[in-house]
Amino acid sequence: MKLTQQQKNFIRQNEQHDVRELALKLDNGKQRELNVEFILKQISGRQTAKEKFPFFYANDEIIYPVHLSLEQASSEATANYKVSLIPDGYKTFVDLTGGMGVDFTILSQRFILSVYVEQDPELCEIAANNFQTLGLQGFVVKNEASETFVEKMSLTDMVFLDPARRDDAGRKVIRIEDCSPDVSEIQNALLTKAKLVVIKFSPMLDISSAVRSLKKVSEVHVVSVENECKELLFLLSSQAEDTVYYAVNLNKGGNIEVFSFTPEEERSLEIPFTRTIGKYLYEPNASILKAGAFKSVAQQYAVQKLHVNSHLYTSDNQISTFPGRVFEVKEWFVPNKKNVKSFLSLTKKANIAVR
Repeated sequence: MKLTQQQKNFIRQNEQHDVRELALKLDNGKQRELNVEFILKQISGRQTAKEKFPFFYANDEIIYPVHLSLEQASSEATANYKVSLIPDGYKTFVDLTGGMGVDFTILSQRFILSVYVEQDPELCEIAANNFQTLGLQGFVVKNEASETFVEKMSLTDMVFLDPARRDDAGRKVIRIEDCSPDVSEIQNALLTKAKLVVIKFSPMLDISSAVRSLKKVSEVHVVSVENECKELLFLLSSQAEDTVYYAVNLNKGGNIEVFSFTPEEERSLEIPFTRTIGKYLYEPNASILKAGAFKSVAQQYAVQKLHVNSHLYTSDNQISTFPGRVFEVKEWFVPNKKNVKSFLSLTKKANIAVR
């Protein structure tokens, strides 16, 4: 599976165009040598890759699969973050839900032997082409269902899974039991055969419920990019005892905000609330809010929470290292009709945020 020079030229000339408009203009009969359906898929894929995984976009030999595979694929930023989770000395790696192969491409470079497992034969063919194009070494592509492969899998250092979050009708699903594969059914085998199991789930998943469903969860990483929650990573190990949560925010320029805590610490904390707004107002980043570190962040950064049900904090001294947005308070008022009317009469433009 390779792009012809004619196809590559056409893609370069048209990758800025709307794919739907191109589809109306192109005639599959007259332009049979281009393979119109295939070429439109490649243009759409490159448009996605330019922002989501630019290292794929930089290589015009890369083949792109259907949009659904691109949709579920990790971004280059979150895939690079996963590299930090690999313990020193690990040599073997298995990706049981290969898909587009973004995570596999980046993670496999830290191992001597890496196995890509995918039940879709077309994705396997695309992945094999892309891995060779990118110069990956020490990889094996297996066209099998993950559940079948696990049964005969040899002992390995690390296993990664990103279960499909669509049902047979194409509808989005969130619960662990509804994803494919259902990790709750194969986790015993995984923990027996791998030192570390890393599972990626939707940011919509309830973390506490998932920790209860899964066994031996050592860490949960809530990963955001530019303050938008993108994925949840659950790390499982047969040696796990307590679970540590990591709220991670990846910013442009390589700056990473990381806040860690345990659910037990969060539950046991007693923090004061304040009715007075100080000089500065704080809004935690999306990962901290998703992870539920409402009291832990107040204690660690010495800020006061405004109310038990409002995740805003305040202080008189500026905490420049606070993981989130920091505002300087110029004025505050009770939002009754009179005060709002007075405020609007003096304000031409305002950005309103409710928390």
